[in-house]
Amino acid sequence: MALHFQSLAELEVLCTHLYVGTDLPQRIEAEKALLDLIDSPECLSKCQLLLEQGTTSYAQLLAATCLSKLVSRVSPLPIEQRVDIRNYILNYVASQPKLVPFVIQALIQVIAKITKLGWFEVQKDQFVFREIIADVKKFLQGTVEHCIIGVIILSELTQEMNLVDYSRPSAKHRKIATSFRDTSLKDILVLACSLLKEVLAKPLNLQDQGQQNLVMQVLKLVLNCLNFDFIGSSADESADDLCTVQIPTTWRTIFLEPETLDLFFNLYHSLPPLLSQLALSCLVQFASTRRSLFSSPERAKYLGNLIKGVKRILENPQGLSDPGNYHEFCRFLARLKTNYQLGELVMVKEYPEVIRLIANFTITSLQHWEFAPNSVHYLLTLWQRMVASVPFVKSTEPHLLDTYAPEITKAFITSRLESVAIVVRDNLDDPLDDTATVFQQLEQLCTVSRCEYEKTCTLLVQLFDQNAQNYQKLLHSASAITVDMAIQEGRLAWLVYLVGTVVGGRLTYTSTDEHDAMDGELSCRVFQLISLMDTGLPQCSNEKIELAILWFLDQFRKTYVGDQLQRTSKVYARMSEVLGITDDNHVLETFMTKIVTNLKYWGRCEPVISRTLQFLNDLSVGYILLKKLVKIDAVKFMLKNHTSEHFPFLGISDSYSLSDFRCRTTFYTALTRLLMVDLGEDEDEFENFMLPLTVSFETVLQLFNNNFKQEDVQRMLIGLARDLRGIAFALNTKTSYTMLFDWMYPAYLPVLQRAVERWYGEPACTTPILKLMAELMQNRSQRLNFDVSSPNGILLFREASKMICTYGNQILSLGSLSKDQIYPMKLKGISICYSALKSALCGNYVSFGVFKLYGDNHFDNVLEAFVKMLLSVSHSDLLQYRKLSQSYYPLLECLTQDHMSFITNLEPPVLLYVLTSISEGLTTLDTVVSSSCCTSLDYIVTCLFKHIAKEGKKPLRCREATQAGQRLLHFMQQNPDVLQQMMSVLMNTIVFEDCRNQWSVSRPLLGLILLNEKEVLAQCFRNLMEGVEQNLSTKNRDRFTQNLSIFRRDVAEALRTDGSTEPCSLDMMS
Repeated sequence: MALHFQSLAELEVLCTHLYVGTDLPQRIEAEKALLDLIDSPECLSKCQLLLEQGTTSYAQLLAATCLSKLVSRVSPLPIEQRVDIRNYILNYVASQPKLVPFVIQALIQVIAKITKLGWFEVQKDQFVFREIIADVKKFLQGTVEHCIIGVIILSELTQEMNLVDYSRPSAKHRKIATSFRDTSLKDILVLACSLLKEVLAKPLNLQDQGQQNLVMQVLKLVLNCLNFDFIGSSADESADDLCTVQIPTTWRTIFLEPETLDLFFNLYHSLPPLLSQLALSCLVQFASTRRSLFSSPERAKYLGNLIKGVKRILENPQGLSDPGNYHEFCRFLARLKTNYQLGELVMVKEYPEVIRLIANFTITSLQHWEFAPNSVHYLLTLWQRMVASVPFVKSTEPHLLDTYAPEITKAFITSRLESVAIVVRDNLDDPLDDTATVFQQLEQLCTVSRCEYEKTCTLLVQLFDQNAQNYQKLLHSASAITVDMAIQEGRLAWLVYLVGTVVGGRLTYTSTDEHDAMDGELSCRVFQLISLMDTGLPQCSNEKIELAILWFLDQFRKTYVGDQLQRTSKVYARMSEVLGITDDNHVLETFMTKIVTNLKYWGRCEPVISRTLQFLNDLSVGYILLKKLVKIDAVKFMLKNHTSEHFPFLGISDSYSLSDFRCRTTFYTALTRLLMVDLGEDEDEFENFMLPLTVSFETVLQLFNNNFKQEDVQRMLIGLARDLRGIAFALNTKTSYTMLFDWMYPAYLPVLQRAVERWYGEPACTTPILKLMAELMQNRSQRLNFDVSSPNGILLFREASKMICTYGNQILSLGSLSKDQIYPMKLKGISICYSALKSALCGNYVSFGVFKLYGDNHFDNVLEAFVKMLLSVSHSDLLQYRKLSQSYYPLLECLTQDHMSFITNLEPPVLLYVLTSISEGLTTLDTVVSSSCCTSLDYIVTCLFKHIAKEGKKPLRCREATQAGQRLLHFMQQNPDVLQQMMSVLMNTIVFEDCRNQWSVSRPLLGLILLNEKEVLAQCFRNLMEGVEQNLSTKNRDRFTQNLSIFRRDVAEALRTDGSTEPCSLDMMS
C-alpha cells in the first residue's frame, strides 16, 4: 500500500496494531509501515493530520514519536522548520491541556530535543531556541492544567540536557549542558521553589487531583535540577553512597537561606506519602551538597539545619510507615555521614538527642526486618562510617557511639535469629538465600560490632551456647519435630555467619590481646560445631550451616592464618585448651580435613562444593602456606586419591548437570599447585598423579573404537577437558609443562580432535575442549620455551591448527542461526579459537617460517580458517560481543605485526572487510579494542610508507617484502577513501572527543598525515600561523585568535569532505 494513499483511518488502524495489538505478524507489519512513514517526505503533514484529526491517543503518540525521530537525525531539518514544529507543539498542548499524560510527555520530549540540539543556533542575531523559558512562563499564568504542562516542559528539558547521547560527540554534549547550567538552570530552580512556596502559602486541598499533580511535577522538576551532572563526571548511579552533588558556586545564596531547607522539610510534613517521598529525595540531594560550597561557619550552620530537620522527622515518625518515605529517609541519613565528618556532627547542639533518636529508629528498623529490607543497607552504612571515624575524632564533645553501637549490633543479631522461626513457619523467602545482601550487611556490621567488642562477644557466646545445646538435644531426641530442627539449624547458620563476621573485622592497628582471646572463645565454638556436624554425616546435614561454616573458615584464614601474623596470637590460647589447636599449622590440618569431608559427602550439592573448592583454591595461592599444606595427611590423601570413588563430584552420572563440571577446573588447579611444591623433575610422581585421568582417557579411547553410548563419552570428555585445563593452568614451569605435554601427545590429543569433529554443534562439549587448547597455547612464565632439540612447540601448534581448522570448517556448516543462538552456538567458539591462535602467534615458541620451508601447510590452513570464520561474522557482531572483539582485535594486531605478507595477500574484498573492522573498532569505547585497532593500523600504514619511500631505489634483497608493499599500495590506490576515512576518525577523536588512549591514537596518525602531507589539512595548519610573528604582543595574539576561528572551520570542512570525491588525494600513493 503506497504511503500517500494512506488515509487517516488506515493510519489509526496501524497505530492500534502497533501499540495495543496482540497479533504479532500484524504488529510487525505496522512497525514496517510506520518506519517507512518516518522516512517519507509526507511525514510532517501526516503527523499534523494525526494530531489535528486523530480520534485516539495512540494516533497522537505516533505523531509525537515520528517527530522525535525526525528532529533527532544527525543531519538536522532546516532551522525554520524546527522553529515551526516547536511553536506548533507549544500551541497544540496549550489549546488541548487535557490530553492523556503519555501524549503530553511524548510531545514535550520533542520540544526538549529541538531545544537541546539547537541550543547554539542563531537566527537574526538571537539564540532562537533559548526562548523556551519565556514561553513556559506564559503557561504558568494559566489554569492548573497549563501550569502542569509548563512545569513538565522545564522538567523534560532539564532531563534532556543531562542525557548523554553516545551517538554524538561527547564534547558537544558537555558544551550544551554547561551553557544550559550557566544560563538557565538556576532560574528554573528558583522558579520551582517559588511555585512550591505558593503552594504552601495557601491551604492545601489534597483531594484536588490537579493540585496534587502540579505539586508532584514541581518536586520532580526540583529533583531533576539537583540531579544535574554539573561537572560532567557522569557519576555511576549504582554507587549511591559515594555521591556528592557539585552545586555551582553561583547557587550559594539559595543554599545559605535557611528557608530553602525549611521549605522541603515543611513539604514533607504537609504532603501525602506519594509526594512527601519526592520532598525527601530532594533533601537527600541537599544533604549531599559539596562541602566546598560553604565556609566552615556556613557549613556548620547548614548541617545544624539538616540535623534539626532529622530531629523533627524522627519526633513525628508517622510518615515513615510508608516504604517510599522510609527508604528515602534512610538514604538521607547515610548521606549525612558521607558528606560530613563525625567531628562536625558532634559539634551540633542537637547531636546527643538526634543520635539517640537515630539509634532507636535503627533498632526498630532492624527488629522489623521484613519491612523494606533494601533500606537497611543505608542505616548500616551510617553506623559503619560513624564507628570507623571514632579513632580520628579530635573534638572533646562526646560522640556517644560506645553507648549506641553495641545496641545496634545486639538488635541486628537478635532480630536475625528471631526472623528464622517466622521464615520457617510461614514458609517465607529466607534472607540467607540472598547471599549478596547478607554479605554486604555483615561487612557493614563487622565495623560496628568491634565498638565495645566485649559486649558483642559476650552476647554471641551466650547465644551460641544456648542454641548449640538446643540443637544437640534435638539431635538426640527421638521425637524431634522437623520444623523445630529447621529453626534451630537456621539460627545456628546465622550465628556462624556472625562469628565469622566479627572475627574477620579484626584490625591489626586497633586489636588487643584481649580481643584476640575473645576471637579464640568464639572460634572454639564454631570448630566444635564443625566436629559435631561432620560426625553426623551423611544422615544429618544442613546446607545453610555448611555454607556459613565455609564463610567463617575463610574469614578466620584471612585474619589468623598466613605470613603476616605473629605465631604468639592469643587466639590460639583458648583453642589449644579446648581443641588442642596450638598454631596455624593445626588450623590448616582442620581446614584440609573439612575440605576433604565436604568433597566426600557433599558431591550432589553444587553450592557447597563450589564454595569449598574456592576455599581450597584461596589456600593454595601463597607459597608459604603451600609448603605447610603438603605436609598434611589430608593433602597427601587428595593427591593420591582424586577419583569419583572418594570424591563423588568427579563422577559423570546423569545426576550432575554439565554446568556443575566447571568446579572441576578449580579443584585441579589447586591440587596441581600442591603437587608442584615437591614435584621437581620426578616424572614417576607426575605419572602417578595423572593415573585417574589416564584410566579415563583409555576408557574413552576404547569406547570411541566400539559402539558407545554418546552421552557418557561426552560427559567423560567434558570432565577430562575441565580437569586438564585446571592442571595446565597451574603448571608454570618448563619442566612440569613438558611432562603434561608428553603425557597428552601423541596419545590423547587426537581423541579431543575427534570429539570436536563429531560434536561441533554442541557447545557444552566443544567449549571446554577449545578452552583447554587455548590454555595449552599460553606461554605463561616462558613455560613453552622448550629445549633447542625439542620439536614440541611446532607439534603443539600443528595440533592446535588441526583443531581450529576442524572446528572452523564444521561450524560454518550450521548455516544461519537466530539472534539468541548465534553467540552460544558459534561466536563463543570462534572467539576461543582466535584467543588460542593469538597466544600461539605472540608466544614466541614457534618459528612460523619453518612451515613454508618444509612444505607444511598447517600454518596456511589455520590462517585460511581464521579468514573463513571472520567472513561469517558481521561487523556489528564483532563489536557487539565483547569476548569476540577482545580476541579478534589483538589477534589482528599480531598478524599485522609479524605476518604482513598474509594480510597483503588477502583477496581485496577480504582486506576491505578487515580494514573496515579496524575503522569501526577505532571509535569503540573499549580501550583494549581501540588500542589494538590503532596498533594494527600503524603496522599497515608503516608498511605502506616504507614501501613508497623505498620505491625507485630498486632494492636487491627482500623481494617478498617489496611485493607485499606493492600489493598493499595497489589496493590503497583502488580504495583511496579507506585511509582517508580512518584519518578522519582519528582526527575527530583527537580534536572533538575525550580521547582516553591518545598515545595509541598518535602512532598511526603520524603515518596517515605523512601519506597525506600535501592534503588540505597541511594548508589549514599553514593558514593558522599566517601573519603571526614570533612575539606575544596583544596585536599578535589577536591575529592568532582570528586565524584560529578560520582554522577550526577549515578543519571541520576538511574532515567532512568525502575522500571518495578525490580518488588520488593520497598524494604519495598517486
